[in-house]
Amino acid sequence: MTAFWTEPDFDDHEMVHFVRDAKAGLTAIIAVHSSHLGPGAGGTRFWHYPNPKDGLRDALRLSRGMSYKNAMAGLPMGGGKAVILADEARTKTPELLAAFGDAVEALGGRYVTAEDVGISEADMVAVAKRTQHVSGLPVEGEGAAGGDPGPFTAHGIYLGIKAAVRHKLGKDSVAGVHVAVQGTGSVGGGVARLLAADGAKLTLSDIREESANALAKELGAETVASEAVLSTPCDVLSPNALGAIFDDDTIPALQAEIVAGGANNQLARAGHGAKMFERGILYAPDYVINAGGIVSVASEYLARRDGTVCGRSDVLDRIGHIPTRLEEIWQESDASKTSPDVVADRMAQALIGRG
Repeated sequence: MTAFWTEPDFDDHEMVHFVRDAKAGLTAIIAVHSSHLGPGAGGTRFWHYPNPKDGLRDALRLSRGMSYKNAMAGLPMGGGKAVILADEARTKTPELLAAFGDAVEALGGRYVTAEDVGISEADMVAVAKRTQHVSGLPVEGEGAAGGDPGPFTAHGIYLGIKAAVRHKLGKDSVAGVHVAVQGTGSVGGGVARLLAADGAKLTLSDIREESANALAKELGAETVASEAVLSTPCDVLSPNALGAIFDDDTIPALQAEIVAGGANNQLARAGHGAKMFERGILYAPDYVINAGGIVSVASEYLARRDGTVCGRSDVLDRIGHIPTRLEEIWQESDASKTSPDVVADRMAQALIGRG
């Protein structure tokens, strides 16, 4: 794993930091892709990887995605990501979190961390005892920015889905629009609730069947097995679980007119966006539509760092620009006959000085 620069997902990353504290049980990778616009910002993923190289791949891909996400969201932040390689039992101890906080602090502010898959708000509170370079902490004061970024991510995705429905289907409302939602956790569940309130027809799926079933009962939705959701006939497919799900096998099986969801790195490889485009499926680039969470945690961090005040309403206003950015991408895609993922990448690369 030491020759990370030979990995296919290495993209001139500024820093790839390997952390090992055997006594604390910590093995982690912290990657900073770009600091052109500011410190590398992105959450920490706590996951068991049978093959550690998959953890490196995630750190590389996700940190690059954060560079693009933060730039396209207009944030003065670069792109970073951390991956903690959990054991098979996913053992998480105070000692492990403290050691990780020390590792972040040792980087002197080059990387700012927050929640991601497997990491909670309470975990960030523990990490914050060892470093100031952390966000996603509990809200202090009514109406203040901060806390769990999941609901903010869900709100941005909800707005993005409505924008996609307008662009592709010519409808100003999602009432009666059939949306298949993959993943019913904090983000996917939040998206589903917002869509249900607008009268959308929902099909839900999760590898934890009990989670999908409970939410379906709450919302009056239907469920489908996790292995079948990608081929479910629907107007909108909203993937909100793990990434790399659209590939040579799954794209031909899609029966949706729109793909718009919060999962990171949904396209398995370069070229898969073009395959979706050739099929006439409108794709919302993941790092654009799912930027609500990072808008929240970045606003919280910057306000705390600068001694200023940032309210929840300010965060929601900034998240409200997500549909505008998506529409810019789709209009350019239509005009240039180029897939939206390529258009978005070009925009983001120009913003971080790599265009």
